[in-house]
Amino acid sequence: MQTTGNHILNQARLIIAIALLSLISTSFAESPMIYEKKVKGDAEKIYKQVFNALENNGYYVVFEPNIGKNLAHFKKRWGKDYNKNKLESIRSMVFCNGWYANQMSNADPQMLALCPLHISLVHKNGVTRILFVRPSLVATGSPAEKIALELEQDVIRTIEGAIR
Repeated sequence: MQTTGNHILNQARLIIAIALLSLISTSFAESPMIYEKKVKGDAEKIYKQVFNALENNGYYVVFEPNIGKNLAHFKKRWGKDYNKNKLESIRSMVFCNGWYANQMSNADPQMLALCPLHISLVHKNGVTRILFVRPSLVATGSPAEKIALELEQDVIRTIEGAIR
């Protein structure tokens, strides 16, 4: 069981990491907290490849928000603040794997905050960026850190296999 001191320290690290990510300029900047894979090609085709790979590798996609489409409803309202990076598509997949969820809950129920997971796909100028928050870094210091790393590696292998 995680001590209260370690728990508070891990929460503070996460809050600081999120705060730092929010301070990054609006251009794409690499972060060690986020796995990023850049793929040239049609965004819809890449999306379908990743979706199918997840579904075929033990993950269940439970929700598919089209964030770009949803944001477009606010174009007039937000005016010059709308889509400053001129992103052509923003899509996400919210997914889970029951076995990994059970293992996380066994090791550290608090890490169920990672379940379900999500991947975001952002497209601009013929390149899709696949973005995935690294569960192992969220779980640093947790009894679930090892399983979170295994989960992270499995999701990344699945993504990489999808876009070969």
